[in-house]
Amino acid sequence: MRENNEFKIDSSGELRDHLQGDCENCFGLCCVALPYAASSDFAADKDAGTPCPNLQSDFRCGVHTTLRDRGFRGCTVYDCFGAGQKVSQDTFGGQHWRQAPESAKQMYEVFPVMWQLHELLWYLTEALAMPAAKSIHGQLQAALEETLRLTDLSSDELLRVEVGLHRAEVNSLLLQTSELVRGEARRRHKGPLNPPKKKLGRGADLIGANLKGADMRYANLRGAYLIAADLRGADLRAADLIGADFRDADIRGADLTGSLFVTQVQLNAAKGDAATKLPPGLGRPGHWSA
Repeated sequence: MRENNEFKIDSSGELRDHLQGDCENCFGLCCVALPYAASSDFAADKDAGTPCPNLQSDFRCGVHTTLRDRGFRGCTVYDCFGAGQKVSQDTFGGQHWRQAPESAKQMYEVFPVMWQLHELLWYLTEALAMPAAKSIHGQLQAALEETLRLTDLSSDELLRVEVGLHRAEVNSLLLQTSELVRGEARRRHKGPLNPPKKKLGRGADLIGANLKGADMRYANLRGAYLIAADLRGADLRAADLIGADFRDADIRGADLTGSLFVTQVQLNAAKGDAATKLPPGLGRPGHWSA
């Protein structure tokens, strides 16, 4: 909903509803445009621009319900933030790459650009919902509007967008948001903090780390490597988790309520259970234990 050239963030999360993958309205772009290599996440190799052999004529996955069993775990943790249906239905007007093979290459090239823009929209909507960042809401709003404008460009124009530069500008605002929110949370905190002995911080290497029950509140874990880390029962409230790698991280019983910039992709990549506390708006993946 736009009013007076401003996107109004409302309690229904209207914009965020459009920032979730809708495979029914996508031409299987993640299954065609993106490459993958044989690994623990994929059972085979596939080049960019080559349709996955599991992709059906209706653009649906023929093995969707058994992807993990067949060695395609990487597919189950992916989320395009709604970029797939945006490119399919808006940028290319509902004409798919089988109907118009001459536009296929450009569609595949546009998709990753749109994905990055939609990811930024996800973070910006979250930042605008944080009262502690009110002092920079005007800048965040302007960044949101500019990102929305970029998503509406033609395919030719999208390929000319300096998306790396735009990401850097938005990321600067997101970092300011993080500092404001975490700073206020620390000031409101009563009682001592008991952080782990492991060195925390931006880009920290915590691969396989034993952080069971760790007090990681208010930590800056932007881009941290938490691959296969034991985070059972850890307290991650008000921690900045933007870009943190949660592949195979054990977050059973962990508290992520109030964690900053968590995405469904991160949760899908982790191992959790019914006791894992999540930020609002995110779902419990089907492969998590009961």
